[in-house]
Amino acid sequence: MSLTVTAIVVSYNRAGLLQECLDALAAQTRHPDRVIVIDNASTDGAADVAKRHSLQPEVTVLDHNVGGAGGFCAGIARALAAAADSDADIGTDDTGSYGNAAAASAAHGTTTRPSARRINNSQQASHYVWLMDDDTIPTPTALEQLLAAAGEARERNGVWPAVLGSKALWTDGREHLMNKPRPRTWRALGAANLEQSAEAFQVRSLSFVSCLINARMIESARALPRAAYFLWNDDYEYTTKLLRHATGYYVPESLVVHKTKVFGSSDADPGERFFFEVRNKLWILRFSRGNFTAAEYAELLLKTLRRWALTYWRSANRAVILDCFKRGLREGLGQRPAGNAELLAGNPDIVAAIGAVEG
Repeated sequence: MSLTVTAIVVSYNRAGLLQECLDALAAQTRHPDRVIVIDNASTDGAADVAKRHSLQPEVTVLDHNVGGAGGFCAGIARALAAAADSDADIGTDDTGSYGNAAAASAAHGTTTRPSARRINNSQQASHYVWLMDDDTIPTPTALEQLLAAAGEARERNGVWPAVLGSKALWTDGREHLMNKPRPRTWRALGAANLEQSAEAFQVRSLSFVSCLINARMIESARALPRAAYFLWNDDYEYTTKLLRHATGYYVPESLVVHKTKVFGSSDADPGERFFFEVRNKLWILRFSRGNFTAAEYAELLLKTLRRWALTYWRSANRAVILDCFKRGLREGLGQRPAGNAELLAGNPDIVAAIGAVEG
């Protein structure tokens, strides 16, 4: 089956990195069929970088910064709406050459109003969305290797995988441990490992640092990333939802460079961002319980408490961590996450696309 891939890049005030990211997409051995850039109201000219790029990406400039979570929500919604409008016109082959319709319909700084009709599952079965921030630089074979793993998983398991993720390296070549998932503990279906895709293993969650998601799974779930999370744990919440009854794989042969300012791991001192860790994890525990089995939920709760305790004891500034914990606890227990359409209300085209997915 021929697969169509829409790359979605979320950008905010990193024009130089966005240029590198788009250059890397253009250099892929298997080109994405469509590229969408969601700009979070940047003030450094990042949107202009995207508009001028030879890839001719479809650029949506949001009315305000909604964080990575809101950007991916908007990007996925736009990708699925665009696929519904033009799926029959995209001419892609197994080598991944660009479709004429995709190039001809490339938008420059505006968005076309998406169709409100539901997306046909048979079309979306062959469509994947490829997510990344602007500081993610895919190596030339990153997409090719993800799709090879998807094909192998399809052959071994009888169904296309829901989600696949790349191995992220830091700028010095070390593996970026903050983006490395753990093997799935309780596996109900599908092969635990892939053979042709060396060292690929089944996972329960993945980060949005080069994350390939089956559009049919998105349509079936009628769900998008929660924009209210702003940043942190939005990818965990979303991929655990999609992988509750489906398979996903971490694919180490697909490599990207994650150009964060400092090398990070899951136990690095988060500073002020610890607020988002606490609030969003509490929202997951309160409102996304259906993403997990009882055993998984208990494991998540215990690991969360352990992580918070270690974060406090390891921090060089415990006063900041304690303040973030208190504020996160107050909002995480006292508020509900606002809806995606509400948070993106200033972007009517995106709101319409969200409605088409979420119903």
